[in-house]
Amino acid sequence: MSRFVYPVDTDQFQRIREDGKVYVDKTAMIYDLVNVRKYQYVFLSRPRRFGKSLLCNTFKAYFQGQKNLFEGLKIMELEKEWKNYPVLHFTMSGLKNLKVSEAKTKLENLISDYEKIYGRNQEEKTPGARFRGLIHHALEQTGNKVVVILDEYDAPVMRLFYEKEQLEAMRTMLREFYQVLKDEGAYLKFVFITGVTKFSQMSIFSELNNLKQVSMLDEYSGLCGITQKELDTVLRPCVEEYAEALNITVDDAYAKLKHNYDGYHFSDNSEDVYAPYSLLNALNDKATRNYWFESGTMTSLIDHLRHFPDFNPFDFDGVELELDSFNAPCEYAATPIPMLYQSGYLTIASFDKDLETYTLHFPNYEVRQGMVSGLTNYLMNTPDLERNATILSMARALLKSDLSAALTELRSYIASIPYDIITRKEWMAKKSREDFYKLLMYVVFSLLNSKVDTEVKSIKGRADVVVKTKNYIFVLELKVDDSVDNALAQIDSTGYAIPYESDGRKVTKCGVSISSEARNIVHWRVVDEEGNVIDEQKF
Repeated sequence: MSRFVYPVDTDQFQRIREDGKVYVDKTAMIYDLVNVRKYQYVFLSRPRRFGKSLLCNTFKAYFQGQKNLFEGLKIMELEKEWKNYPVLHFTMSGLKNLKVSEAKTKLENLISDYEKIYGRNQEEKTPGARFRGLIHHALEQTGNKVVVILDEYDAPVMRLFYEKEQLEAMRTMLREFYQVLKDEGAYLKFVFITGVTKFSQMSIFSELNNLKQVSMLDEYSGLCGITQKELDTVLRPCVEEYAEALNITVDDAYAKLKHNYDGYHFSDNSEDVYAPYSLLNALNDKATRNYWFESGTMTSLIDHLRHFPDFNPFDFDGVELELDSFNAPCEYAATPIPMLYQSGYLTIASFDKDLETYTLHFPNYEVRQGMVSGLTNYLMNTPDLERNATILSMARALLKSDLSAALTELRSYIASIPYDIITRKEWMAKKSREDFYKLLMYVVFSLLNSKVDTEVKSIKGRADVVVKTKNYIFVLELKVDDSVDNALAQIDSTGYAIPYESDGRKVTKCGVSISSEARNIVHWRVVDEEGNVIDEQKF
């Protein structure tokens, strides 16, 4: 039985503390924001399932003066007064996927809950007017300035990018509500706002020009999530228990957790940050699963990607950009990169100070596989059982070192994909069909990685795949409308196989040719390190 109780089912700070659940202390940064920096308006952007709601609830408990909940935390050494401020906490996620009229009613209900405490003037009709009155009434009743917390402020508009009338109507309604924060600054102690997208991108806070954006400041890069330092220190006993349960070494446990859940960076010199939802669930379950992706769909992202028919999301794994290129407004961007970054599918890998450019990568294996899984349903209208059976058959063949059998399974599977999927309008141009097959190959081999050690190096103009088994390393080059001779020549000319020559396992090279006209694999040739043909199939 575990010695630790993990907060995998709640983001309520009070419950976590009262139930003795694992809590990673962020209170020194909370104190710094409020009392050292003395910011009045603060905005933090982070992907979903990254601890934003827990942070909001922690701010709420702090400003309500619930000192007993902070025993043993760093803020106890810093805070001396523990005043009780009126806190207006709005979680806007409840307004998503609603029509404007429904969202307005929902928002009015949230306001009404606080009006029962602080009162209401019946002449206040609109959400904005009632919000303004609420702030005044709360100050008059308590004698203290008001704290406002807006969690997931952008949730109501995230699914409306391509519904222009609904989007503008929702913005207008929200703008009237949010504008109060600008107008009533004299009555406010502190305002904390979270979201996935940067505030300026929604044209909602256009006049709130004193909103401090801390999302890309180094000192707050670990404000949400769990840093490597925290995992190495306060959570080390949890990792040790995890390792013991899996019967692996502690070093192997750290490597496994890092591979799956680490890799997030939110500033030029960011701390190394793990996705907290996934990490804590893995420690709780003593398992390694794709929790972050399974916890919610990527429907809005896939809908967004549909508007970029020639776009291949994996082309941008390793892309180098200036800040404005991935911080641009999502609904007006020329590529989906801003959405991929802000929703957590890409993160900052490095920063070039001289050129002031950022390199973006998928943060970890979990996120990459989540993207692959989402795109699988988008690209392939085939039953999950059929797809999974193909992956298992390919894995069994590869584990027996039978590459040709694996490719035969893959060829049969491609043949089962409905013709209209491949020939739909956005894939009609030859260039687009080529992109389709490259992406299809990436998806299949990436799915295979759950069973066999597979690395897909790149698909920017090529698809270089390395599969590792107990006795063999297979290096594949996939070509669309090109010959296996050129595929094998590229393996040799670029030295793809060289890094594996000292591995000890047999290195086998394979050129695969895919025909966009035949819509399938039409030729492969498998050769050994000396170039001798082991197997060849042509259709």
